[in-house]
Amino acid sequence: MSYCDLEKVDVNEMPVGKLIAILSKAQSTYFNNMFSELGINNPQLNILFEVNKDSRINQEKIASRCNTNKGAIARSVRKLEENGLITRTIDENNRRQNIISLTSEGSQVLDNAIEMLDEFERYIFKNDEQKEALQLILKDLAINVMKLNEERFGKK
Repeated sequence: MSYCDLEKVDVNEMPVGKLIAILSKAQSTYFNNMFSELGINNPQLNILFEVNKDSRINQEKIASRCNTNKGAIARSVRKLEENGLITRTIDENNRRQNIISLTSEGSQVLDNAIEMLDEFERYIFKNDEQKEALQLILKDLAINVMKLNEERFGKK
């Protein structure tokens, strides 16, 4: 569906989930094209954010925080390490775990990606109030869906 087609649709005739899926796909396409300039993809960026937030993070925590499986995180971490954006060191408290850290190159890539994200948000939002309102709504929706999944299916 093009944006011209979407402009013609009566929003009341489209399920919220469909709109979220369209938004997610369009945003993913944009980010993957933009971040390819940096040599990363959107899931790898999420890992860089988590590593930047927590200097003692391991792959298991990253998987939990990114709401994805350990195998996908392991593949992305391996690629980020190959590209010199992160390092893995053995955790002295648990030798089976690796502590993931940003390299200086990884910090630079993250800074560049944040600039791209800021530019994207300046384009799509009319003002900060609109952005903040959407953030609150999306957080509430995400919590509600996660609770529903846990209650109905035992999944987070």
